[in-house]
Amino acid sequence: MAVVRIPDENRTLRETAEITTHLASIGIEYERWQPKASLAPGASPEEILASYEEPIEIFKQRGGYVTADVIDVSPDTPNLDAMLAKFSREHWHDEDEIRLILDGRGLFHIHPRLGPLTAIEVEAGDLIRVPRGTWHWFDLCGERRIRAIRLFQDPAGWTPHYTDSGVDRGYQPVCMGSAYFSPHPAADRK
Repeated sequence: MAVVRIPDENRTLRETAEITTHLASIGIEYERWQPKASLAPGASPEEILASYEEPIEIFKQRGGYVTADVIDVSPDTPNLDAMLAKFSREHWHDEDEIRLILDGRGLFHIHPRLGPLTAIEVEAGDLIRVPRGTWHWFDLCGERRIRAIRLFQDPAGWTPHYTDSGVDRGYQPVCMGSAYFSPHPAADRK
C-alpha cells in the first residue's frame, strides 16, 4: 500500500481511507488493487496486458485512453540514469499519467497549485492517476525497480514539459516503505 508524506506539515499517511481522501483533495486518484496471482514473476508484457484486459478496458472507457503498455525498469535497464533524469525534474504532461504498479516501488512528488507538496510512494497493487497539467516528478526507490501498466490517451505517449521552478531540488527522493512503519505503534512503546 502507498505511503504518503506531506513534508511541509511533517505528516505521514498510512491508511487507505486517509490516503485516498488527501490525494483526492489535490486532484490525484488513488485506488488499491489485488495483483493477479496467476501471473508468473517473469510474465511477458503481452501476458500481463491479457491478464488485466478487463480493468484496462474499463480505464480506457472511463478516461479516454487508447493504448496500454507495460514498463519494466530495473538496475540493469540500459541508460537508466538518463531515462530517470527526464522525470526526476518537476514537469507536467498534456495528458493524464496513469499507473497500475505490478512490482517494485517508486516515488511521485505532487506539487499542487494550492496545498502542500505531497510525496506518494507507490508499490505493487497501487493505482495512481496524475491528471494532465499537474506539476510533479518521479523517482525510483533504492532498489531501482518498478513494473507497471501505463495507459495513454495519445498513442505516441506523452512528453514532459518542465516547469524549471527548481522546487524538486528541495526534496530528497527518499522511499521509506511500509516496512519502516509498525502497524502497531502503541505496542512499540511498551
